[in-house]
Amino acid sequence: MSAASRYTLLKTEGRARRGKFETVHGTIQTPAFMNVGTAAAIKGGISSYDLVDLHCQVELCNTYHLHLRPGDKLIRQLGGLHRFMGWERPILTDSGGFQVFSLSSLRTIREEGVTFASHVDGRRIFMGPEESMQIQSNLGSTIAMAFDECMPSHSPLEYARASCARTTRWLKRCKAEMQRLNALPDTVNPQQLLFGINQGCIYDNLRIEHMQEIAELDLDGYAIGGLAVGESAAEMYRVIAAVEPYMPQDKIRYLMGVGTPANILESVRRGVDLFDCVMPSRNARHGHLFTWDGIRNLMNQKYESDPNPIDPICGCPACQRHSRAYIRHLLKAGEMLGMRLCVMHNLFFYNTLLEQIRQALDEGRFERYLAEHLQRLSTRI
Repeated sequence: MSAASRYTLLKTEGRARRGKFETVHGTIQTPAFMNVGTAAAIKGGISSYDLVDLHCQVELCNTYHLHLRPGDKLIRQLGGLHRFMGWERPILTDSGGFQVFSLSSLRTIREEGVTFASHVDGRRIFMGPEESMQIQSNLGSTIAMAFDECMPSHSPLEYARASCARTTRWLKRCKAEMQRLNALPDTVNPQQLLFGINQGCIYDNLRIEHMQEIAELDLDGYAIGGLAVGESAAEMYRVIAAVEPYMPQDKIRYLMGVGTPANILESVRRGVDLFDCVMPSRNARHGHLFTWDGIRNLMNQKYESDPNPIDPICGCPACQRHSRAYIRHLLKAGEMLGMRLCVMHNLFFYNTLLEQIRQALDEGRFERYLAEHLQRLSTRI
């Protein structure tokens, strides 16, 4: 793993950053949104080829889920995750650390790692820093995330402090294991990158201390984890603002699991470069659509005979070809095409939003763009 930064800061406006991140699978223009394909696919019938048309730069897949099925060793045997999915652009794999939070009733945490009961068939699975790195190496993703504990945001201070210390110890083990794996002659992706994760719940001082500790490890990128898991938006923004000055300026910053268009705008304003969230695809499957006028619920009766596209100014395939009435009918009839068209729309919207943010930063008008769009994009139509 090279100590040299792969991130280039091109321009700033206040704390907001415009940059590029170079990888073996292509350059990511930042700020960027990663489309979430947990089990190597976007739910809703979206293929890797569709994602190119939807302007996706990076796809996020999940280590834990792919380890369970079809199995990381099978994916390695088939040439790695990029070949398996038919996706040539960058892939980031989440380490399994979020499952430490989301499967809290099914796991036991120890210094060595975490024992899970599989949510698929109940069998016992052990994952520690080394195992997470080995699985991600088998997948051959562009970016591997370090194994950490994602805590509930309002955990007691002393528990949070002890957990952060353990996450740092785990991070050092992840770095050592990745260096070993990348040096092997038959590694799928010998240029795999490693991002560390900042934890500390909503305790500013703990967040800052932990960020200072992990910054010393000179990783390829740094993430803020453990947010959007129960705290208020105001608490989340406060934590980002507190931590940001202690994040290396020459490394990419990733806010995990966030969020709404407003969350993204506010977080770019506070210095974040990279985002992911299941929200655009999950909401789309239920007819909740993001538009430039606000949030539209296509299941509402008023759209039953509406001949207009989801969003008249949107260039996505759904808006170019179909009416609100038709897509609503598909959703009501349980037709997969309805979900597919809605997911295509929301992903295109998110990727276009980030394109517009980058353009606004390039032209020195991000604050104006934020003022024009922040409230409108959050409005329910």
